[in-house]
Amino acid sequence: MPRGKKLWFHKIKTVSTYPPPGTFTKKAESIARIMASRKVSPKGIGSAIRMVQMFINRAGKKLPVERRRELEKAKRILQRKIVKRKK
Repeated sequence: MPRGKKLWFHKIKTVSTYPPPGTFTKKAESIARIMASRKVSPKGIGSAIRMVQMFINRAGKKLPVERRRELEKAKRILQRKIVKRKK
């Protein structure tokens, strides 16, 4: 990719799509609770899952294994919440 070209997520400017600083350094349960809130994810839990996944992808190989496990666990918690709501 050429330098200086912005990706689609660089265009995101709404405050509601930014989780509070330090969110992704917490335990999985806390991450899931914060991300599932309407204040952070106004479009629902699906949006929260996509934000967690985007954070994992952006961190890439630099993300420590323990942190990746916690984030994946938070993502699974959010996915279970979706399943519970559909029942």
